[in-house]
Amino acid sequence: MIEVAHLTKRFGRLRAVDDLSFNVEEGQAVAFWGANGAGKTTVIRCLLNLIPYEGDITVSGIDVRRNGKQVRQTVGFVPQELNFHDDLTIAETMTFYARLKKIETEHDFTPLLDRLDLSQHVAKPISDLSGGMKQRLALALALQADPPLLVLDEPTVNLDIRSRDTFIQLLLELKHAGKTMVFSSHRLEEVTALADRILLLEAGKLVVDSPPDQLEQQLGWESTLHLYLARTAIQPALDALQQHGLPVAMNGRGVRVQVAPGKKGQVLQMLCEAGVQVDDFTVE
Repeated sequence: MIEVAHLTKRFGRLRAVDDLSFNVEEGQAVAFWGANGAGKTTVIRCLLNLIPYEGDITVSGIDVRRNGKQVRQTVGFVPQELNFHDDLTIAETMTFYARLKKIETEHDFTPLLDRLDLSQHVAKPISDLSGGMKQRLALALALQADPPLLVLDEPTVNLDIRSRDTFIQLLLELKHAGKTMVFSSHRLEEVTALADRILLLEAGKLVVDSPPDQLEQQLGWESTLHLYLARTAIQPALDALQQHGLPVAMNGRGVRVQVAPGKKGQVLQMLCEAGVQVDDFTVE
């Protein structure tokens, strides 16, 4: 679906994107993950041919630089900053953008609005919408022409936790329906929930290209498990984990144990086999 080769973008002396190469298969969800300033938004702007760049990008075999308009007709884009006409209603906004995209005037968007839980709000002006509703409207606009590819730039950055969870669930449904997705985020829990692959960017460079379940291992991250136990279970837990050579210590209501990447489940299994009941736990 997408092939990027040696993408470089300079702003003066700054290389915002530095010799980046990757591809995205049809039906995949791929996340650009990294801190602010890592180059995520710049890559997306290059994918959409909104800014000049060095290197090569193709979408469905079409050269983005030479045929940017044709490429954008196959892409639904949800920007980070939403700019709507506040005096228009949802219905009027859908009609306005449909005309810009030359979608047939008799096209019925009711099923799409139903899917995004917007149908009952179509008469509301944009100024009366919550942040979550505006984000769902932005997604509705991106899906108007049923594009095969969705590109989203920090789609939940301005949402509260409940609206964020709802929006991610919508994206998961679209992913399961076969949409190809490319999105940026600085939230690890977001990219691991949605992405098939995570591209970690630092200073415009690709540091890691990994499926979510291998990310910790590739980064060499250790986790700290805080296990909450009954008082009588603390010493048996210490004994069981020390027998397996794990660094463990008492921690108030339970124990604290350092865990290698991908091994958190093994710790719980060890305690289960030792007959130790874990009441609760947190991961740090």
